[in-house]
Amino acid sequence: MTEAGKIIALSGGVGGAKLVLGLARVLPEDALMVVANTGDDFSHLGLNISPDLDTVVYTLSGLADSERGWGRRDESWTFMSALKGLGGENWFNLGDGDLALHVRRTEALAAGQTLSAFTSEICRILGIGQTILPMTDDAVATIVETPEGPLSFQHYFVRDRCEPAVTGFRFDGIEQARPNSEFLAALVGTDVSAVIVTPSNPFVSVDPILSLPGVRSAIEAFPGPVVAVSPIVGGAAIKGPAAKMMAELGMPATALAVAEHYRDLIDGFVIDEADADAEDAIRALGVSVSVTQSVMRNLDDRKSLARDCLAFAERIGTAR
Repeated sequence: MTEAGKIIALSGGVGGAKLVLGLARVLPEDALMVVANTGDDFSHLGLNISPDLDTVVYTLSGLADSERGWGRRDESWTFMSALKGLGGENWFNLGDGDLALHVRRTEALAAGQTLSAFTSEICRILGIGQTILPMTDDAVATIVETPEGPLSFQHYFVRDRCEPAVTGFRFDGIEQARPNSEFLAALVGTDVSAVIVTPSNPFVSVDPILSLPGVRSAIEAFPGPVVAVSPIVGGAAIKGPAAKMMAELGMPATALAVAEHYRDLIDGFVIDEADADAEDAIRALGVSVSVTQSVMRNLDDRKSLARDCLAFAERIGTAR
C-alpha cells in the first residue's frame, strides 16, 4: 500500500464491485473511498432505483447474491409474481428484500435528503466502514444511442438485453450536475495516494463519473498515480456488453483500445496475462503496464488483484 494509504476507487456495478470488495478486504476500513456511477439510476414503479450504487452497497455489506451477480442473496420474488399477475411491468426484477432499500431511498429523497446522505445512513446501518459515495446527488441519465433512436440505459441493458446496436452515448443532465463534494475534496486533498479505475464498462459506468463538471480536470491534476484495470480480457468483456459496444462503435475489443480510451487520464494500466502481447503497444502510449491474473472468480482472486493494483500504484508513485 502506498504511503498515505487512502485510495479512491471509481466503480460501476458488478465488475467494479468485485475489485472494490478485494480492496476493502486488504485495506483498512477508513482507507477506501468508492465513487459509484449513478448514470443508470432511474425511476421505476414510482421508486428511485440506483443499480450500481446498490451493487456496491450489497457487496461490501455481504448481502450480495454472488450467483446472479446482482441483487440480494436469499431473495424472494412474491412482489414480482403478484405484479405480473396484475399485468404490471415485470421486465426489471425487484426482489422482496431489495424493494425495502428502494422504498427507503424513495422516502428519503422525497423528504429532501440527498442521495449521499441516504447512502451514508444505509452504510452505517449495514455496518459498512468504507466510504461509498454516489458520483453526484443530481439527476444524470445515461442514454444509449441506437439506429432506431435513443434508449434509457436500463431499457437497453435489461429490457432489451443489450440487443440494439450502439452508435453512441450521452449523459442527460451532466452539464448541470454537481460532482460529489466529498469526492472532489479528496482529490485535491493530501491524504489520498492513488485513484483506481475498476474494470467497469468504460463508456456507461466510468465515463459518466469522468464527465461530471470538474472531475476530469481534478483527476488530471491529482498528484498521485491513476491506475485503471482493463475490463476486456482476451478480446471479451468479463461481464456486460463492453466488447459488443466497442465493436459497434468501430473499436477493436481489446485491452489496448481501452488503454487508448483512458490514455490522457491514467498513469498505469493493468491487463490480464492473456493480453500480455499488448504490453509494448500500451507502453508506447506513455502508460505504465502491469501484467497479472486479473479475472476475479473468487474472493482470493479479488484480494490478489487488489494487492497487485496497490503495489503497481506504489511503484508508479515511487518512480516519480
